[in-house]
Amino acid sequence: MLYDGKNTGRYRWEQLHKTEKTHCGTLIEINLQREFKFPDGNILDYRICGIEVDCKFSQKLADWMIPPEAEGHILLGLWANDKLGRWSAGLVRADPSYLQRSHGNRDKKRQLSSTGRGMVRWLFRNAKLKDNVLLRLPEKDVKAIFSHSSGQQRVNELFRRAQRHLISRTVVATVAQQEDYMARVRGSKNGARTHLRPEGIVIFGQYKNHAQDAEKLGLPVPGPGEFVSVRLARKRSHHGNAPSIVLDGVEWVVAEESDPVEPAPLLRNIGRLEE
Repeated sequence: MLYDGKNTGRYRWEQLHKTEKTHCGTLIEINLQREFKFPDGNILDYRICGIEVDCKFSQKLADWMIPPEAEGHILLGLWANDKLGRWSAGLVRADPSYLQRSHGNRDKKRQLSSTGRGMVRWLFRNAKLKDNVLLRLPEKDVKAIFSHSSGQQRVNELFRRAQRHLISRTVVATVAQQEDYMARVRGSKNGARTHLRPEGIVIFGQYKNHAQDAEKLGLPVPGPGEFVSVRLARKRSHHGNAPSIVLDGVEWVVAEESDPVEPAPLLRNIGRLEE
């Protein structure tokens, strides 16, 4: 929501303005309340099972700023790191004995002491955050993707350079920067599937058969709103026992660098989404 990649092309924390970074914690608090339907608290953010709970987010683990009115109450503390692809959530009571002894900042907010950090009961610790592939690719590849003036060319370059990585719908929108960004992927006349097929590259999506074929080839399996691209080659003797799939009556494997480029086969059930 803060990156707003479809309209801005932004994809990393450093690209946000200071005011946007400050707003991040508020957005997390709001969306958690929407998702779990927590009632408003009387003095803090939520009431969960009738108990006042303050929600806090920080860029550093357990580095939450705790206001005076939250002292003695339960905190739902969150942390996430887009670069690391990890997030954590934990509960701790903001007992004064768990807080730093200093008077805090101008708003008298204090942080947990080392003892207080040790008292956090982690609900999720270093859980996997949905991957942002633009933070995983080498910088030269990212520059190559965004060097194109056309949204379609950028999407083509994304699937060409980010092979074997899960690519989310959000990343496609960020690269395309167009309202109809999903049309840039499809196997239509102008979609990436059509453009990349002569290069031997296929794009598996969230279709049931696509997921099955990706798994058979040992690739990351795309879930809802995800894709994975890869160059295929007809299976030959030098591929040995490499995992394969059969498309158009031909056995295909993940291409090696030495394999010649040949047009890719059409994928199965390209037009029908599985429930």
